[in-house]
Amino acid sequence: MMMNGWSPKSLLPKMRSARDAFGFFAVLAISAIAMLLYPLRRSGAVGTDRRTGAMAVLADQLREVDRDADRGLISNNEAEAARIEIKRRLLKLSRGRSAQGCSETGGHRTLWVSALIVPLVAGLLYSQFGSPGFPGMSFADRQEERSGQAQVIELTGRLLERLESDPEGGPTEGWMLLGQTYMRMGRYADAASAMGTVIARDDASSAMLSQYAEALIAAENGIVTPKARNAIRRARETDPSNPAATYYEAIALDQAGDSDEAHDLLVSRLEQAAGPAPWMEIFIAQANRIGEMIGREPVNLAAFAPMAGGAPGPTRDDVATASEMSDADRAAFIRSMVDRLADRLAEDPDDLDGWLRLGNAYRVLGEMDKAREAFLSAEEFASNLASDAPRRVAIRDVLSEYSD
Repeated sequence: MMMNGWSPKSLLPKMRSARDAFGFFAVLAISAIAMLLYPLRRSGAVGTDRRTGAMAVLADQLREVDRDADRGLISNNEAEAARIEIKRRLLKLSRGRSAQGCSETGGHRTLWVSALIVPLVAGLLYSQFGSPGFPGMSFADRQEERSGQAQVIELTGRLLERLESDPEGGPTEGWMLLGQTYMRMGRYADAASAMGTVIARDDASSAMLSQYAEALIAAENGIVTPKARNAIRRARETDPSNPAATYYEAIALDQAGDSDEAHDLLVSRLEQAAGPAPWMEIFIAQANRIGEMIGREPVNLAAFAPMAGGAPGPTRDDVATASEMSDADRAAFIRSMVDRLADRLAEDPDDLDGWLRLGNAYRVLGEMDKAREAFLSAEEFASNLASDAPRRVAIRDVLSEYSD
């Protein structure tokens, strides 16, 4: 399978190179171990040769004492004293060789075992937790990556110069683009500075203000500063439905010690959602993190976006199957799923969440008339809910679009 010009076969040359390099370094490692172990082997031999030589010299001295005594060069008492001293030294050498032999054997054994076991264990750990089969990045690839980074830095610098040299202060979109680029580069203070240039303008939107707040918070390692708090408040005032502004307001409340209020704010915003949204999962995670500290029950996505968790929805196998289809086959596959949902609701219409799912599905497919019919059916089943219930409000908002 080809994806954007890439295929698994393109990895084969790099994998072969990685295996060759791994083998080369394995040889180097074995050579290094051998060089470390060789002195250990030689040290034992050198020590044995020295002791043997010393004992041979003492034996010669003992024989020489006997010859001198026989020739009358020394007295019997002197000869006996010399023999006792030489034998004492021989006995000491003999005992020292035995004790040192045990010590050297144990010490050498430990060193040998360590020299062999440590590389083996290291290799096993690397094979388990490392990436021996992962293709390394070649020097050319590194050069290309560095070149790409240098190009981004250069273009960012040019954009900054152009914006600063603009007599009218530079377009708002340009400053926001610069700030977003700085965010991706991890230059959070620069991002906040770039965005801060335009947030006071009349065309500053709620999304721009929340992005500016995010940059300020990132620049302070997650701390919501008073400047960031002011930007969050402005973002919420401009658009109360802005999920980013609500999220960072909850973070600010939690950091200020108002964890209960922070949790309530997150849950309240989740309840206002008309259906599944990408931001809901991070809201759920943050609400549960705060809830765990203050003793609240955990919340889940199905409670706030039943259209995402009700049946029948696409399973993981369905998604995998659809990803391998052509555009025409995928469209037919989605159509069949929507039709199955419609058929089920025709047989069992008492399902508010099912009608909401069907209405949203038709809207995605662009079939607005069918979507309106589905939401009208949902409105009937939502009549027993409170007038300010999130699902009833969502249905009312959707149907108002069709009456305009």
